[in-house]
Amino acid sequence: MPEIVTVYATFGSEEEARYVARTLVEEGLAACANILAPCRSIYRWQGEVEEADEIPVLFKTAAAGADDLLARLAALHSYDVPAAVLWPIADALASYRRWVLDETSADEPPPADTP
Repeated sequence: MPEIVTVYATFGSEEEARYVARTLVEEGLAACANILAPCRSIYRWQGEVEEADEIPVLFKTAAAGADDLLARLAALHSYDVPAAVLWPIADALASYRRWVLDETSADEPPPADTP
């Protein structure tokens, strides 16, 4: 598994997206959250095809803490079945990778010479 990942999730309102994003960053579970423009989602729910405006959010985090982020996101989310998926990051600038790891680490950061 890569060192860093992105978690993609959608929310029913901008207010909820901002609240969850801020909470996860403040709690150190995400280094960053990008709240994107509203999107139109078409999906099947309880046997019916539905449409709704949703707010996508990209959370940047360490792979080692992704399960904790997903669990906390699910606990904060208003949906019965939140759309929350993990996207592995195959490669990234070393400085960016280091920043994500530093911001989401509860332990001492790894040595500075770590690539």
